[in-house]
Amino acid sequence: MKIDRIPDTKQQWFKEAKYGLFIHWGLYSLLAGEYKGKKTDHISEWIMNSLGIPVEEYEKLAEQFNPDHFDADELVRRAKEDWGMKYIVFTSKHHEGFAMYHSQISTYNVVDATPCHRDIVKELADACRKYGIKFGLYYSQAQDWHDPNGYVSHAMKTEEQLQDDNTKKDFQSYLDNKVKPQLREILTQYGEICLIWFDTPMGMTKEQSQECIDLVKSIQPNCIISGRIGNQLGDYMTTGDNFIPRLPYEGDWEVPATMNDTWGYNKDDHNWKDADSIIRLLVKINSRGGNYLLNIGPKGNGEIPQESIEILDKVGKYVTENSEGIFATEKMDIYPYELDGVEFTCKKNRLYVHVFKPMKRLEILNCANHVDRAYLLRDGRDVSCVSEISCEGDPCVSIEFPRDMREQKNYCICLELEEEKPVFEPLRG
Repeated sequence: MKIDRIPDTKQQWFKEAKYGLFIHWGLYSLLAGEYKGKKTDHISEWIMNSLGIPVEEYEKLAEQFNPDHFDADELVRRAKEDWGMKYIVFTSKHHEGFAMYHSQISTYNVVDATPCHRDIVKELADACRKYGIKFGLYYSQAQDWHDPNGYVSHAMKTEEQLQDDNTKKDFQSYLDNKVKPQLREILTQYGEICLIWFDTPMGMTKEQSQECIDLVKSIQPNCIISGRIGNQLGDYMTTGDNFIPRLPYEGDWEVPATMNDTWGYNKDDHNWKDADSIIRLLVKINSRGGNYLLNIGPKGNGEIPQESIEILDKVGKYVTENSEGIFATEKMDIYPYELDGVEFTCKKNRLYVHVFKPMKRLEILNCANHVDRAYLLRDGRDVSCVSEISCEGDPCVSIEFPRDMREQKNYCICLELEEEKPVFEPLRG
């Protein structure tokens, strides 16, 4: 797969992290996908834009924001201990323009404009330090529907709503007077920030993207910049939302993803992925060399949707039991066959076989490795495995599953290899 640039964070923690938690939370969570009886057909955190809610009307939501059910300590503890995640990224300011921290640049923030007077970013930063998990912040650097000079997307607008002409805005003024000062705030007030997750660069020039990068690096040189800073200047590639590269990909990259169809909370979105699907997506992304940044959208009162918790608990069980086959794994070479119910990950002298459906026996045809030992990751139990030649003359690794496992799914077999890497021979006629 041809690429113009291979991004490299040069940060070992990011290369090994593989699985993180995204948190989309803002005033939009109060609307939960509906405004004055009209439901949005689009992602709920874009409701201000997609339904054309006037700034002066949307601002009033801040007066209702009092999330007494939000517990940063418990959420971070769950992410680390129950769900097995290695980093958290939180929306410090989304496109709605509302800061979820105590900003001195704009009183349109969670401390000054709401009855709760709580600095949510501080609460999360403190909890992440307590539990030893990396903390990153999302910041919308180009779109800001509250600021008159911030960009507005027309992608979700009707013809009647296309009144905001971005070409008439003084975007540089917005960049200099809001974006840069707020970036300085979030990078100086909350300790180490592992990454800044920029988003939707829109019409930003290369020079404007670089201005943001230079500011971040001048304050926290080790802070990673997401690919959505624009102009191919990020430290790693950010794929499209819920889009997974078909092939293994060199360099550092990440898939931002949802558990249903939206990022912010939407009371009518019940299209939840099941835990089995998310486990397989995680391993597939890891196998191809990437990280999986999986989102939750708290309700307006701060409560985490129960569906999210139940899914993440089940995924977390798999992650915890099979962590060796997930974290710090390397990009896999392409295996020439499609194996139903199986994905691979690898490390030096290790091939991890993730099994997602009941099976009695597995043949890994065209695998030319010599296997020294095969065992179940979750408990270390040995599994019968032989390296042989098929009747057609092709190398094959054959695994026989114990009888008590043949009706099970979602487990991982570790194959200890004589060779440093998996050896997959090409197909032949």
